[in-house]
Amino acid sequence: MPGSPIARRRRLSSELRVLREDTGRTAQEVTDALGWSRGKLTHIEQNQWKRPNVRDVEDLLDEYKITDETKREELLTLASQARQRGWWSSFTDALGTGMFVGLEAEARSIRTFEALAIPGLLQTEDYARAVIRGGGFVDEEEISRRVQARMLRKQVLEAKNAPLFWAIIDESALRKVTPELKGQLQHLLDVQRSSVGIQVLPDSIGPHAAMTGSFVILDFPEPDTPVVYLDTGSDELYLEKPAHLERYETLWRYSQAAALSVDESRRFIEELLET
Repeated sequence: MPGSPIARRRRLSSELRVLREDTGRTAQEVTDALGWSRGKLTHIEQNQWKRPNVRDVEDLLDEYKITDETKREELLTLASQARQRGWWSSFTDALGTGMFVGLEAEARSIRTFEALAIPGLLQTEDYARAVIRGGGFVDEEEISRRVQARMLRKQVLEAKNAPLFWAIIDESALRKVTPELKGQLQHLLDVQRSSVGIQVLPDSIGPHAAMTGSFVILDFPEPDTPVVYLDTGSDELYLEKPAHLERYETLWRYSQAAALSVDESRRFIEELLET
């Protein structure tokens, strides 16, 4: 399986940074030695490139005196894979850069806390359409494109090596499912299995750890490190520093401990369906 080009690019950036640090040289020293423009290597190491240039990767491996053919082949293969285009590249109008979808496609596990809406990977078509329209979109063609992209995203949960997906959903999000959209609540019951779990965070617990807002923690196979994703409404934030990861791991543990169990959550959703 070729994997996600976005995840491959992220890994390549990390690997190249480690190789440079192992030489004890600064990014500027390597940039000067290669005659590159100022900041080029920093952009590479910070994963601010879109389609890696294989020749640039070769030049860096030469500069770092990487002669091991297995290592060279591994990194050059990563560079080639990172140049490919994922299916989401056809939906830049709906998904922007596709960064989150690309990471989602490669994740080993996806843990999400949602305060106001059903998580995208669990949305039905009717509910997704209502949420997108509620977000201020009025052009039916644009709405349909966004719904289509969201439905395609859900394929990640049906893949052969599907990630573990675990969602903690605030009660307020469930209460916003109107009667004509109750198929969404039934879907939350139907979709659950060993690799897809749902817990409800009830209003009855009062203030809780995750009141600052929704977040997603994506874990990847080694050597890739986790990422925390935040959608601010106007921007996407990707947090990778150890302190940030530790903070959101703590928020996740506290939220999960406060939430209803999986069985209790099922009964809660069933009761909502009956009202």
